[in-house]
Amino acid sequence: MLVVLTAVAGLALPTAGAALAGAVGPLLALLIFAVSLSFDADALRAVLRRPGLQLLATLLVYVPMSLVALLLARMTFGAGPLWLGLILLGTLPTDVSSPLLVWIARGNVALASVFNAVNTAISPVVVPLLFLVYTGVRLDVPVLGLVADLAATVLVPTLAGVAVRTRWRQRIARIEPVLSATGALSYLALLFAVVGTNAAAMLDAPVTMLLLAGVALVLNLSGYGIALLAGPPLPDPRDRVAMLFTVSKKEFSIAALVVFASGLPAEVALPAVVYAVVQMVTSPAVAHRLARRTAVAPGPG
Repeated sequence: MLVVLTAVAGLALPTAGAALAGAVGPLLALLIFAVSLSFDADALRAVLRRPGLQLLATLLVYVPMSLVALLLARMTFGAGPLWLGLILLGTLPTDVSSPLLVWIARGNVALASVFNAVNTAISPVVVPLLFLVYTGVRLDVPVLGLVADLAATVLVPTLAGVAVRTRWRQRIARIEPVLSATGALSYLALLFAVVGTNAAAMLDAPVTMLLLAGVALVLNLSGYGIALLAGPPLPDPRDRVAMLFTVSKKEFSIAALVVFASGLPAEVALPAVVYAVVQMVTSPAVAHRLARRTAVAPGPG
């Protein structure tokens, strides 16, 4: 309910939401740091000893999800900026907030964090390559700037959180409810900023936005389905939860960056923005449902 109310507030108060746009990077870093405080170096080492799971996650994020997006783009728009935008959406890496949803759903947060870091790290190479194969259009990706932004948003907060948790395990364990609240509030603030910044575009073309929202929902649900089909290699329910949110969520901020740098029409970024709103609404609902209904066995991460 809070997620829906936040989205509505972003539409009703676009100026306030847009004012938060400059804080998106720090908010993401804060979210990642809070989540990374939930696991220590031992849990991280346990994940790194299973590289096969990383390979599976990377393939699922970049191959079937991009192919589903390509199919949806051809079925709905056929050509033009929104066609390009849907294809770009499918090639994007995992949304950096995915470990928070895994934490809420009582999944393997360490595994989700590694999935997230690796898939994000290779995105400056994989995204333009897939986009070129699917559309014939070259993306001008500011690699150094993108890598620096991703490092500041994902890598540094993750390593800092793990280091702090490893050094002060008991103290951090006592404040986990505060960390959870910090992550949740950061998530809501991000949603408010995304909706507020793009409220005008959404309200000016409601029919197009509704169509994009429907397509985004289909892609989002497809992500859940693809992850569930990958269940057999993941006997631990906590690992399946990590895969679920890794595959279904997409990092929208990269789309805006490459669209601007490549000189493409601004509309190309709209599908990623709409998907961001859709996933920010569906993911907490799925996470809370899993937390209530799934008995998760204890384990690292």
